[in-house]
Amino acid sequence: MAGRSKSGDRDDGVTVSFGAKFTRSEQFKAVFREGMALVEAAATYLDGDGRKEARKLRPPHSLAYATESMRLTTRLMQLASWLLIRRAVSEGELTPEQAIEEQRKIKLPATGSDQPARDLGALPPRLRELIEQSIKLQARVIRLDRMLGYKQLPPSGEAEHPLKTQLSRLRAAFGTEAD
Repeated sequence: MAGRSKSGDRDDGVTVSFGAKFTRSEQFKAVFREGMALVEAAATYLDGDGRKEARKLRPPHSLAYATESMRLTTRLMQLASWLLIRRAVSEGELTPEQAIEEQRKIKLPATGSDQPARDLGALPPRLRELIEQSIKLQARVIRLDRMLGYKQLPPSGEAEHPLKTQLSRLRAAFGTEAD
């Protein structure tokens, strides 16, 4: 059992990155495909049938449509950026360090803080579906982001004990908050 200690742990100093392994998994590929398909579906809708449906709305519903379509677009661009960064690292196009810097530009909200307006019921059904799908995808990405430990990174230049990050990842993976 070369490279392993008596306890079965690796003793060669090699750390296996869960994040790197995950981004090569079928689960990540499925989330990636879902996210990109949702971006495409939203763009097609907003540029086609959505425009027609928006013209039929009267104030204040037309304002709600404009607001929610903008929020949908912004949400999807943030999600697509997150997914593309993860894929770029797994394919060797970005180093983990470059990904960290790119990740800092993405503003994923706290879970549940990006809810649609009260007038959602007055909006066209397809827009409501896209909003709902994007919020569900966003919740999954936020959970993945926390599980992978990207949000526990300290701001640039600020040092942190290496075990603190690992403990945060374990807490996120197992859903515990206690120290």
